[in-house]
Amino acid sequence: MATQLVWFKRDLRVHDHAPLVQAARSGPCLCLYLYEPELLHSPEFDASHLAFINQSLTELSRELSHRGAALVTRAGEATEVLDQLQREFAFDTIWSHQETGNRITYDRDRRVAAWARKRGVVWNQLPNHGVFRCLDSRDGWARRWETLMTQPVLSPPARIAAAAGGRSAGVCDATALGLAASERVEAVSGGEAVARTTLESFLQQRGVNYRADMSSPVQGWNGCSRLSPYLAWGNLSIRQVVQASRRRSAELKELRARGEETDRRWLPSLNSFSQRLHWHCHFIQKLEDEPAIEFHNMNRAFDGLREDAFDVQRFQAWCAGQTGYPMVDACMRALARGGWINFRMRAMLASFASHHLWLHWRPTAQYLARLFLDFEPGIHFSQMQMQAGTTGINTVRIYSPAKQVLDQDPKGVFIRRYCPELEAVPDEFLAEPQRMPLTLQRRVGCRIGKDYPAPIVDHASAYREARQRIHAVKRSAEARRLAGQVYEKHGSRRRPARGRPQPARGQHTGASGGDS
Repeated sequence: MATQLVWFKRDLRVHDHAPLVQAARSGPCLCLYLYEPELLHSPEFDASHLAFINQSLTELSRELSHRGAALVTRAGEATEVLDQLQREFAFDTIWSHQETGNRITYDRDRRVAAWARKRGVVWNQLPNHGVFRCLDSRDGWARRWETLMTQPVLSPPARIAAAAGGRSAGVCDATALGLAASERVEAVSGGEAVARTTLESFLQQRGVNYRADMSSPVQGWNGCSRLSPYLAWGNLSIRQVVQASRRRSAELKELRARGEETDRRWLPSLNSFSQRLHWHCHFIQKLEDEPAIEFHNMNRAFDGLREDAFDVQRFQAWCAGQTGYPMVDACMRALARGGWINFRMRAMLASFASHHLWLHWRPTAQYLARLFLDFEPGIHFSQMQMQAGTTGINTVRIYSPAKQVLDQDPKGVFIRRYCPELEAVPDEFLAEPQRMPLTLQRRVGCRIGKDYPAPIVDHASAYREARQRIHAVKRSAEARRLAGQVYEKHGSRRRPARGRPQPARGQHTGASGGDS
């Protein structure tokens, strides 16, 4: 039988891996992971991503070895590596999952498809998430998603016949690939085993108060699922998580039906979590249907709104966590250390950059992509546009960073951890430390403008001006006309309006990888 090439991308697992299962049934397998220079050196990639990938590859290699196969890694442009491998192995079939990635992976897949046609190689691309290729309409999308989620989770092949020969580059570290070492010292580790442990701990213990905890950077650290990196890099499939969550809900309902005492917070929390799993795929579908939203405003009536007003100094202060707004700065510094923050804080960061600092979403999206260990292009670019107010179909939300301190971290537990210069600032001044009298600033050792920056912009005036600018465009006839087109292409159909669908208010902004 001819060799079957299994191409691992953002699906670094052996469980619920349809391409691996199908290939193992069809012949000896060459299991491949590519280190692609164009991706590794792209503006959205960070060495922390590589560290997570390498941890996942180490476990994947071990799991394949237990089943008789070997993981081969190579570094290089995809078609060039495939050309070389075909000369070595004479494979006539490639198996992989579909990938909804950034423009680099989109263009690469087109090159690979052209290469395969020219060489007479069959490339079988199978669905990975609940995302569908060549979708004509969003009507019925939720039903298709549900059908996919209820299909059985695939067990890994017990034995995999390995293709003979072939050298492997092994696990390549940052230095070997021309990258600086990762600075995310608090980042979680990758791999299927830790992913399953994280899922189990959430469903059995940590998730009991998820519905309330997920908004806080304090409680959310433990109360959120923390599964987003494992979904983004494919240590878990979305179907595994959906079905595990449903089993847990059914178990709790059965216990309650038998009269056994259960914590009443569980079922509402699991319901909220399940909704976010659905919205995870809903957002990725947007990029699948319209790859250009990585670069352009979803509603083109907003073109030109911020492009000519990009303030580099403001951008650099935001990146460094030196804006003078403690919650913004603490969140940016937390991301720099660990690559994760809960969704509400992500929304605040994007909103602050877009509205208070009036920065275009594209550069801020690229910077956050490097910070987010769970960077998922389909979710990321849609969410950045939502927070920037450029979709035309979502409620424009401009967060007050001071209010977020009062609501989510009134005692400064999170802020003081990542902004130690505010350690001695009294709780009542923590949301707005610039309000401290000078005598108090000297006494606590935190002089505004010296030990900690003064606010880079005034909240009230920035808020007012941003709302005026955004709503002036949003009220225009052209923006309303294009908003209808955006909704027809991307809007949710779960709760259809009477008659012609209208843009949904809010569009469930909790669908981020950071909460799922």
